[in-house]
Amino acid sequence: MTLLSIVVPVRNEESRLPGTLRGLTTALTGITKSAEIVVVDNASTDGSVDVVRAHQSGPIPIRLVHCPQLGKGAAVRAGVLSSDSAYVGFCDADLATDMDALGPTLLQLGAGVNVVVGSRAHPSSIVHARHSKVRQAGAWFFRRVANGFVPGVGDTQCGYKFFDRKTADAVFGSLRTMGFAFDVELLARAQRIGAVIFELPVCWTDIPGSTFHPLRDGYRSFAALARMRAVLAEVQEQQAEEPVPVAAPMPEVA
Repeated sequence: MTLLSIVVPVRNEESRLPGTLRGLTTALTGITKSAEIVVVDNASTDGSVDVVRAHQSGPIPIRLVHCPQLGKGAAVRAGVLSSDSAYVGFCDADLATDMDALGPTLLQLGAGVNVVVGSRAHPSSIVHARHSKVRQAGAWFFRRVANGFVPGVGDTQCGYKFFDRKTADAVFGSLRTMGFAFDVELLARAQRIGAVIFELPVCWTDIPGSTFHPLRDGYRSFAALARMRAVLAEVQEQQAEEPVPVAAPMPEVA
């Protein structure tokens, strides 16, 4: 079994991908040989797929998964469920979260934590943000609303989250939110099955070129939260008698 799979959702990221794959390969090579990168092509119309294929022969295996259903949540879900590694997670193609976080992430998972969440809200995090006033205000309001679904988690939207296998299968298998708000549903599902969630301090830098549009995608994200209440009420009923996931001891890091 592979120790770690990192899923990278991609839609028209031809210009970013070479640096992304080099950065991830370097970071993983310094931590473990038992790892893979899973790039999920979310119906790209540029040369993203060709870039991935050109990098598949490196020291860290790179797999290409196709996800025709549009949406970041759909792409991440497809990548996670295509893997069978002990631990699996995802990061954004812009590598806004510094991959130095991978070492501490594996240590937490190995210690029995079920979910490791990169948190820009952590007091020890270093955050370099350049968002517009509109996006900052929208993000603040979204966090306030999301906290009602995932109490105690300061940052639901950082694009860096990792799971032990049992928890990943449980929360991604029945995921219904396919857009940018999918993180909220993931974490809410994890809390409802008793998963241990750890917020990890990160070094995060806002990278220009985000595909997130504050008005269009912001509206869709709030609409998704409105629908999520009914979804999570169902989850609570269905999972009332299911056992709490327990993380397996961490395999030796090669």
